[in-house]
Amino acid sequence: MEALTGRVAEFAKAASLGVASFSYQGCYLAGISDALGHLLLALTEADALAVNEQDRLAEPELDGQVLEDIHHIEADQSIPVTQRMQLAKARIGQGLFRKRVILLDQACRVTGVSDKRVLIASHIKPWKYASNAERISGYNGILLSPHVDALFDDRLITFEDDGTMHVHPSLPPDVLDRWSIDPSRRVNAFRPEQSGFLLHHRELFAKKIA
Repeated sequence: MEALTGRVAEFAKAASLGVASFSYQGCYLAGISDALGHLLLALTEADALAVNEQDRLAEPELDGQVLEDIHHIEADQSIPVTQRMQLAKARIGQGLFRKRVILLDQACRVTGVSDKRVLIASHIKPWKYASNAERISGYNGILLSPHVDALFDDRLITFEDDGTMHVHPSLPPDVLDRWSIDPSRRVNAFRPEQSGFLLHHRELFAKKIA
């Protein structure tokens, strides 16, 4: 989390200091407003102080796509500023979305690991396909160990509503063996409110096979 917070803080400080543009890992992005720059900086610093150490979660690397999505959020003046704040926090993996996912899932559904410092709150219906409300809905989230999240995020595994796992045929069997993932094991059933999100994920999974 410290690494992510540092990168977001660097981005936010650049904006708040009036830098017209920001480049990160080869991604060139138009600058965000002073207001959002200060807002993101305040959010990251506040979260770093407010979150108990035992409740910290593993954070994905902040890449150019994340920064671009944050810029699009800022540019959409039809969204109230408070909602833009929550969307920005959800996109960088903090705030309301993660808290809502944790309320629903107490451990990784596949590995059973419950130490939230090493778990990722992942979107079931990907960010780019989701509405603003879906982006911060806890029902659109699943708590996963990092290696399981990598498979789920790339649609190499997916789930039925009853917890049955499907594995993409392109995934070598030894990957699951080495990671001690049993594809025949049924995870805990999902909530009815998650059905639509899982259906979307399965449709993307099917397109990947096609």
